[in-house]
Amino acid sequence: MAYLRPLELHEVQDQEILSMWEQGMKKRGFIVNAARTMARRPNILKAYTALNNAVMYEGTVDGQLKMLVTLARSQASGCRYCQSHMTNLSSRYQASDAKIQALWEFESSPLYSAAERAAIRLAFKAGTLPNEASQEDFDELGKYFDEGQIIEIVACISL
Repeated sequence: MAYLRPLELHEVQDQEILSMWEQGMKKRGFIVNAARTMARRPNILKAYTALNNAVMYEGTVDGQLKMLVTLARSQASGCRYCQSHMTNLSSRYQASDAKIQALWEFESSPLYSAAERAAIRLAFKAGTLPNEASQEDFDELGKYFDEGQIIEIVACISL
């Protein structure tokens, strides 16, 4: 439930925000209420959107994996709001319904590769209790991803 009313499209006059929302519609299929609420402070919305875009849509880690990692973190932390958005984005990034449904069983599911398991394992640990992430988790990630890609994965978990 929103405690502040999200702005309607006609209430926003900032052309840069309207352009960002047009791009967001292409990515998500809708404009999230958080963005519509933050539009009351355009600079905050623009900075947040730039961070979100850099984390989720740039870099060399596969987009589907980024969405699944973020969904796993959302599930681990129990955030239903994030789960709904990240399930939508995982699907839009071509994760099958079966793969999304098997996320809790990623360790044993044949739908997940060893590289995906390493990234999702870290997401579940960090989303539950960040102290659970260990050097071993990062060593395992290092088998499949370079340091820049590991930063991308951690950024997805942290965002």
